Amino acid sequence: MHVSVDRTMQSTDRTRAVDLSHGLEDVPVLINCSAGVQTLPEFQYSPDNVEGPGCTADPSEVTLPGCSCRSLSCCTESCSCLKIHGQAYDGTGTLLDLSRTDSGYCSPVFECNTLCSCGDTCFNRVVQRGLRLRLEVYSTGNRGWGVRTLESIPRGMFVCEYAGEVISFGEARRRQLNQRSEENNYIIAVREHAGTGSVMETFVDPAVVGNVGRFLNHSCQPNLLMLPVRVHSVVPRLALFAGRDIEAREELTFDYSGGYSNQTPVEVLSTQRDTDVQANRTEGLQRKACLCGANKCAVFLPLDLSILK
Repeated sequence: MHVSVDRTMQSTDRTRAVDLSHGLEDVPVLINCSAGVQTLPEFQYSPDNVEGPGCTADPSEVTLPGCSCRSLSCCTESCSCLKIHGQAYDGTGTLLDLSRTDSGYCSPVFECNTLCSCGDTCFNRVVQRGLRLRLEVYSTGNRGWGVRTLESIPRGMFVCEYAGEVISFGEARRRQLNQRSEENNYIIAVREHAGTGSVMETFVDPAVVGNVGRFLNHSCQPNLLMLPVRVHSVVPRLALFAGRDIEAREELTFDYSGGYSNQTPVEVLSTQRDTDVQANRTEGLQRKACLCGANKCAVFLPLDLSILK
């Protein structure tokens, strides 16, 4: 389910914070509609991924098998989900391994799903529970809209998804090449090891249909990291976790290239020997300046060259 969000949200109460999700999230996503703030972009709010052009699998379809655990929460000794995929969370639902993107590819997380017999409170059900933190979309000034947390977030906690249209490689390439220089690029590409040396790619674009994640800004030294999390479907959810302890009122950011703390990026997988090819692919494309202000700022926002092949 999704609802339209447009500029009319600013016309009723010029000083009131409203729920950007229109009740679709369990916790309201606040946005301050005070006079003088920038115009809110028009888009459809959806807490979950939706099927977009070229997508070969319905993100809402249940396609993964479930465990037969009868307890409220699974245990590693007997749960088929944990035996096959490993334990990703501790007993409080905190991510155990924050280095899953170090190799240049994502290592996915698998949660228990709707076919599992365990209870809804199972510690292996985290991302599927949805937004649990109080977040606010606000005007940053020089970087457009941004997202900040209204409460402290411990390291490893799930924060929110980056939800949108799941599209094909071809559609992602078409949208990026047709993009005007003044438009924002929201497309995120996540690559995973799929066994036997193969790589699985997922492209998500929240420009038209998306959630609070579409307002997250880039930083070359972010406080969030992105991981693909599979719940019911083979189509992963792009989940953002706290990479460190985050204080209340702090802006939430992630590296658009998929890296964390200036480690190897997940998205841009080109090497030095590809320099000439990269130059050809980016000819005519306008790189946007990075305004994150980090000590190790890369000067320009990341550009996923693989989409331009």
